[in-house]
Amino acid sequence: MVAGAIVLPVICWFFTFGVPWGNFWVKIGASVVIICAYSFIWQRPRIRFSAGSVVLGLVSAAVLYGIFYAGNALAPYFVKGAGSQVHGIYGLGTGSDKILVFLLLLLVTGPGEEIFWRGFLQENLMKRLGAFGGFAACTAIYTGVHVFSMNFVLVMAALIAGAFWGALYLWKRDLLLVIVSHSIWSAFIFAVFPIT
Repeated sequence: MVAGAIVLPVICWFFTFGVPWGNFWVKIGASVVIICAYSFIWQRPRIRFSAGSVVLGLVSAAVLYGIFYAGNALAPYFVKGAGSQVHGIYGLGTGSDKILVFLLLLLVTGPGEEIFWRGFLQENLMKRLGAFGGFAACTAIYTGVHVFSMNFVLVMAALIAGAFWGALYLWKRDLLLVIVSHSIWSAFIFAVFPIT
C-alpha cells in the first residue's frame, strides 16, 4: 500500500515533467487524479468541515504566498539563473486558458494532492515512522518527485511548500485546512497573481 503510494507518484511526475509532449496542465491534472484515486482505493479521506479550518487555510495560503514572494526577490542573490528558472516554471503551461488553469488548481490538483500527499501518504507514514518521521519522509518524497522538472528552483519550491503543508497537517491533522491552503495558494500564484 505505502510502497505503491511512493512508486505511483514517481511514475506520474516523470510523465508530467519528463515527457516533452502534451499539455502540462492536462498531464498534472491526470497525474493527480490517478494518485488520488489510488488513495481512495485503500482509505477514504477524513475531511471534516469547519469554518475555522477554512479561515486558517486561507490565512496560511496568504502566508505561503508571502514567503514565495519574498523568496522570488531573494533567489537571484543565492541561485544563479533563478529568474529564468522561475520563468521556466510559469512557461510550463504556456497557451493554456487562465480561467481553466485556475479552476483546475482550485478544484482538482489542490484538493487531490492534499488528499494523497498529506491525508494518505503522510498519515500512513506517520503511523509507521512516528509523527516527525512520517512528516519528514513525506516531505522528502514530495520534493523528490519534482526532480524530474530539472528545475532547481521548482524543486526548492516543492520542498518549501511540501514542508509547509506537511507541518500544518502534522500540527492540526486537519485535511480540510491543507486542502484550502494548497488550492487557494496554487490557484492564485499560478493563475491570478504570478510572482514574476
